[in-house]
Amino acid sequence: MATAAAHAHARPRPRPGGAEAPRARPAPRARARPQVRAGVLWIVGVALLLAGIVALNVAVLGLNMKIERLDGAKEKLRAEHAVLASELSSAAAAGRIEAYAARRLGLVAPVQTTYVRVERGKR
Repeated sequence: MATAAAHAHARPRPRPGGAEAPRARPAPRARARPQVRAGVLWIVGVALLLAGIVALNVAVLGLNMKIERLDGAKEKLRAEHAVLASELSSAAAAGRIEAYAARRLGLVAPVQTTYVRVERGKR
């Protein structure tokens, strides 16, 4: 049995006639099949499109938030405009102006109105 074990690890016997056994070729590397490559490309393409859609949605969301802020500012300005228009209206009232003129400037309302007509003459 010892001899059988020794022969198992020994070099193979040369062939008669001095010819050596042909060496085994290395197995060719397996290439990716075209179907798999196309599938991967499709997956990458769809992933890029989805990423673009997400980016677009984020941009739209940011714009919507900005629009809401601007709408709030617009409403605030409209309310302020209404207050200022009311103040202007009361300040420009004829009765208020007459009272101011009488109080501060000492003017009085006329008793009678007189109209004077001036004709153009030659100089």
